[in-house]
Amino acid sequence: MDQVRYTQRDCTDKEKIENFLLHERTGVLGMVNGTFPYAIPMNYVWHKGSVYFHGMGSGKKEDILSQSPPVCFTIYQEHGTVIDPVPCHADTAYMSVMLFGKAEKVTDFEEAAEALQRLVDKYMPEYYNNSLTSNFIEKYRSSLDENPVSVYRITLQGMTAKENSVESEKLFKSEIH
Repeated sequence: MDQVRYTQRDCTDKEKIENFLLHERTGVLGMVNGTFPYAIPMNYVWHKGSVYFHGMGSGKKEDILSQSPPVCFTIYQEHGTVIDPVPCHADTAYMSVMLFGKAEKVTDFEEAAEALQRLVDKYMPEYYNNSLTSNFIEKYRSSLDENPVSVYRITLQGMTAKENSVESEKLFKSEIH
């Protein structure tokens, strides 16, 4: 697996990376689709060392993953533009993690229910009174096409993390809103 070439930006703080993966809300799923890559923003949950996401069980993402499961999942957060007296030295403050692996459809309804419950808890905490069950997941169908919900797990084969952390007074502040 490739490593970060700009080693000054390499983030190796495992606790920081774990916290970042747990709390960020979206990532970009990059897939291999013949001649062109296909990348889409996704809600996700980081659970037990894997990324989980879901879909309606049909569509382009489902088609691609059934043919070519290698993926890259990128989570990032921009903190602002770093000022510098030299215009071409202006930079961006950020944190990013790239996860490389294989997206596999979760076929165990208990695991799928647990992953979907984690998604519900992350995006809508305390909204629903009842927890999701494997029986519910087994019977749940998309209202669009009646396909069963798909839950995917990205089994990691590699990870890189980068950050450019700067003090807030070094970030550009615009008076224009």
